[in-house]
Amino acid sequence: MTDRYLSVPSPGLHEIEIRRSRFLCALAPVAGEAAAREAIAARRKAEPAARHHCHAFVLGPDGRTQRSSDDGEPAGTAGIPMLEVLRRRGVTDTVAVVSRHFGGVLLGAGGLIRAYGQAVSEALDAVGVVEYRRLRLVDVEVDYTRAGRLENDLRSSSYTLNETRFDATAHFEVGLGTDEEAPFAAWLADLTGGEAVLTRLGEEWVRSV
Repeated sequence: MTDRYLSVPSPGLHEIEIRRSRFLCALAPVAGEAAAREAIAARRKAEPAARHHCHAFVLGPDGRTQRSSDDGEPAGTAGIPMLEVLRRRGVTDTVAVVSRHFGGVLLGAGGLIRAYGQAVSEALDAVGVVEYRRLRLVDVEVDYTRAGRLENDLRSSSYTLNETRFDATAHFEVGLGTDEEAPFAAWLADLTGGEAVLTRLGEEWVRSV
């Protein structure tokens, strides 16, 4: 079971031009196949003059779901090269749609494979990627006399401070890797004189800052 994966942080669009053909690559983070299909349909609507809207998407932390389409381009020249870029870069929960405006010059099978792969690769470089980690969330409860120092120390530590809540007492939701639980408990006890109350909340995918 994987404990981390990469995805794009937000939707983005990048264009390249090869021998007068324009290749517009749209990338978007998606949570499932229905969302990926919606993103593909949106690109068709946004670029009605494009001759082809080829796509590829990878879903799930382990990248188990993978789909691609050449959308009328010669078989194997668009969707598969796009999918291969996503796989090679380790990107998942992401859809790529490349809308091609034909420029009048035939590129041939090799040229199309390079063009569609390049469009996705450059779009990923432009948009960037973010890491998500599977973390074990814990709630740390302390009284207000210790809250200020604890928050400062948490923010400067290697641990992930996910949320803060202040009501009758101060609460800090902290994300821990599987090998961090015991060191964190010892660190917390030392810092608070053993007065902090630690409650396990379960696991969650958390975007790394």
